[in-house]
Amino acid sequence: MKSWRTRIALGLAVGAAAVTMPLTATAAFADTQPNDGWVQVGGESYDSFQQCVDQAQRDLPLNPKYHEATCQSAPKPGLPNYYIVWMR
Repeated sequence: MKSWRTRIALGLAVGAAAVTMPLTATAAFADTQPNDGWVQVGGESYDSFQQCVDQAQRDLPLNPKYHEATCQSAPKPGLPNYYIVWMR
């Protein structure tokens, strides 16, 4: 039988890993778009990638400092069709 000290240490290590992994995964994911002028301007659920791109293209005139738009699939729990909108 393991001591309480061992059990507590193991529980803390597992808890720290459970918190650290999603935080580092989010930071890594946010940097997947090339950093050559692309700026994340939003995100939303769309029925398709093309619908996201079409909406982003319609939004370009509202943002005069940008001339190009694209979308990146980024499913989230409960939002399987979530896309991040990027402009430059």
